[in-house]
Amino acid sequence: MSEKSSKPRSVEFRGGGFAPVSHRWVGLVVFIVLIVLAEVGTQTGFISALTMPKPSDVLETFHQLYVSGLLWKHLVPSITRLLVGATLGITVGIWVGVMIGLFSYVRAGLVPLVAAIFPIPKIALLPLFVIWFGIDEASKYALIAFGTFTPTVVATYGAVDNVDRTLIRMGQSFGLSWTSIVRKIVLPGAMAGILSGLRISMAIAIILLVAAEMLGAEYGIGAYILEAGSLYDLERLFAGVVILSVMGVLVSAAISAVERKLLGWRT
Repeated sequence: MSEKSSKPRSVEFRGGGFAPVSHRWVGLVVFIVLIVLAEVGTQTGFISALTMPKPSDVLETFHQLYVSGLLWKHLVPSITRLLVGATLGITVGIWVGVMIGLFSYVRAGLVPLVAAIFPIPKIALLPLFVIWFGIDEASKYALIAFGTFTPTVVATYGAVDNVDRTLIRMGQSFGLSWTSIVRKIVLPGAMAGILSGLRISMAIAIILLVAAEMLGAEYGIGAYILEAGSLYDLERLFAGVVILSVMGVLVSAAISAVERKLLGWRT
């Protein structure tokens, strides 16, 4: 065999098509195109002004909200309620989900309970939470926390169950303690599933935030949307909806940042 043929030859990685590639500008272009189409459609009359306002008018409404200071009066209470309620529900949900995934007695006792309360529409429980906790902030925190708790539990113990058992057996064969296996194998292996579940939980949290603020809240995005809808003020109504969409995008971006930080070892 010649010296030339014996040299190692680099082979192109054929699984590259399955690796996620970031094209952030594509999403921005899609948003811009949709806004331009909506503006052209409303300007030309192709889209009725009774069904959709002009994006330029919505932008002017944002400007008025900012100048008047009402934007922060509505936004700060909503963000506070979202963060407090979601943090409570997600923290407890992850802890309970991990316990269910690790301990058979906890699984036997809590999985039927979670399965029973998971399908209940949490918005339907809002009047009950108002009776229990009052119409002030406590009922809003409790509703958002309860709404994020059950999907977080389901996602967490499902992620723990899906950890490769071969890795666990390998850790046992190397003499790792139970705590080390959980900390170094189970939790890192389940983290991707847990974070995916958080996206759903946070989306539910935003929905419940709006519902809670529509009942007994003077300030908040939900109260702002309810007032705009009752007056059939489409510009303000769409401005409120856009604010909720931006909140969802920011939450998703935050979770993506956490994924890059905690799951960088997968690349």
